[in-house]
Amino acid sequence: MSRKIPVPATPDLHPLKAAAPLLLAAALLSGCAGWPGRSVTVGAVPDDYRTNHPIIVADKERTVDLPVSSGDRSLTTSMRETVRGAATNYRSSASGVIRIMVPVGSANAGAASVLAGQVADVLRQEGIPGDRILSSPYHVSSPDDAAPIRIAFMAITASTGECGRWPEDMLANTTDNKHYANFGCATQNNLAAQIANPGDLIAPRGMTSIDAERRSAVIETYRTSGAALDAD
Repeated sequence: MSRKIPVPATPDLHPLKAAAPLLLAAALLSGCAGWPGRSVTVGAVPDDYRTNHPIIVADKERTVDLPVSSGDRSLTTSMRETVRGAATNYRSSASGVIRIMVPVGSANAGAASVLAGQVADVLRQEGIPGDRILSSPYHVSSPDDAAPIRIAFMAITASTGECGRWPEDMLANTTDNKHYANFGCATQNNLAAQIANPGDLIAPRGMTSIDAERRSAVIETYRTSGAALDAD
């Protein structure tokens, strides 16, 4: 005796009902892209601290300040070492005029005027020609200031822009995943300050010739050491 097996009714495959799961998934994915009405490109962050704070090689004034007390009548050991350091930096990076700037109108102006001549003597002792040493006055903003003697000269210098720019609160507004304006500035400044020869950022230096005698000695030592290890 045959039996009839009931067949379930065909579900209602209405186009809108069938597409509902796909529409829901698309809505969820679009929500991950950002707030409604905003378009954010997924991928690499468009800004770079090396672009925002580039290291620039340019002609710039370098200064060294020498603190002076109103009772000083001669350079101390520390002052002389500071002047020698300025002379070393000048010889390694400049060849123009080096200025000794003396304060005028300050409480220590008399002492600074006396010490300025001694500063020039130290610079000459360090090998700087006398015709490149100039002395010039500068006016201070307040007579109570203990203004320093300033040694200044122009030289090619690696530097970046001034740090501390905060045009907007990018630390709180991070929906675009961008760097804040001051990001990386201190690192770039520190790196620029450590560059002894700014020309290295422009082109490499020429290679020196090979020391053939030293090379032969090193190779012979290597061979001797290898033979000793093989014997062991």
